[in-house]
Amino acid sequence: MIARKDRTAAMPFIMATTLIDMMAIGLIIPVLPALVGSFTGSQADQAFWYGVVTFAFGLANFFAAPILGAVSDGHGRRPVLLIGFCGLALSFFLTALATALWMLILVRLVSGAMQANIAVSNAYVADITPPEGRARRFGMLGAMFGLGFILGPVTGGLLGAIDLRLPFVVAGSLALLNLLYGYFVLPESLPADRRRLFSWASANPVSALRGVAQLKGAGLLVVVIGCSGLAQFVLYSTWVLYTTFKFGWGPLQNGWSLAAVGIVSVVAQGLLLGPLLRRFGPRRLAVLGLLSSSLAYLLWGAASEGWMLFAIIFLNLLGATVSASIQSIISSAADATSQGQALGAVGGLNSLMAVVAPVLGAAILTLVSALPRGDWRIGAPLYFCALLQAAALVLAVVHFRRQRLAILRPNP
Repeated sequence: MIARKDRTAAMPFIMATTLIDMMAIGLIIPVLPALVGSFTGSQADQAFWYGVVTFAFGLANFFAAPILGAVSDGHGRRPVLLIGFCGLALSFFLTALATALWMLILVRLVSGAMQANIAVSNAYVADITPPEGRARRFGMLGAMFGLGFILGPVTGGLLGAIDLRLPFVVAGSLALLNLLYGYFVLPESLPADRRRLFSWASANPVSALRGVAQLKGAGLLVVVIGCSGLAQFVLYSTWVLYTTFKFGWGPLQNGWSLAAVGIVSVVAQGLLLGPLLRRFGPRRLAVLGLLSSSLAYLLWGAASEGWMLFAIIFLNLLGATVSASIQSIISSAADATSQGQALGAVGGLNSLMAVVAPVLGAAILTLVSALPRGDWRIGAPLYFCALLQAAALVLAVVHFRRQRLAILRPNP
């Protein structure tokens, strides 16, 4: 049997790939902090070493994502996605076999270096979608992320209650399933006439980010992505430990809370994004989403009961539209031959934030880890996220206002 390369690239193919990918990733989220905790003796040590483990993935991915994105511009999306599936499967199985912290750190380094599936999936969508339709289709891809985070964390929480290592075995099996699907079913989206030669000079993370910042219409949005991404990754890297320290939650409760995030993502990006874009447009929607998520971070940190977290998650519908709105603006600013590099650079920037976030999040959590359960100060990481998102909001407003004035200002 051979790979079906004659199929026409279409959204259902990449949506199926993304769903399986995110289910695999979502499976391990509720249990990775607990697995790290099995090698440590205190909550402070657990917070510190969990930060190191997640730092390793982000550091490797920061350097690799723009390079793999540029490789996909030259050789196609499909082979780079297949490399990512191999990396995921390998990392999950090796994590399940890990017997020491150094093994976890090494595995996350390898996984981060080989995995750039999110950026390449976005480039795949850009390949097959005209600029005016990209925000909606990025939203459809985001809905698959959300659906994966509904199914993955809940399943991971249930499996983790049986055995902490079982979710990693199941996640590795899903990654292998995606590898088979990608090899035999997933078609290539980038035709040969739209490919360009790979260049190390433009593919390194700093050059790639500089190139995105210089795109007409991007500018300050690079900083907006950085601030918003840092807030999001601090949330991801501290959520499970925050709920454990403040409310005494375990893998099951954390799995359900992450599933709630997934439900909101599916509803907001899969059902509401189209009407919202028609009503507000990508720029205004991005501003409204940043405002909503700034308030959500603040309220999550101040919550005094666990059920409040669920209520805030469901009220933050607009916050789930920010990524698709801004990515569509960035994608529309890049030409057809550099989608992989541009979106890979955005992915690399997010990975840089993923490098910084665990360090900051773990440091903040370590400072409040000795406080009694229920203390409002345990929400310090979420308050920090609120400040970052508020800064992103201000920068977005300034950027869009400058663009509007530049359009209105007559040429000399």
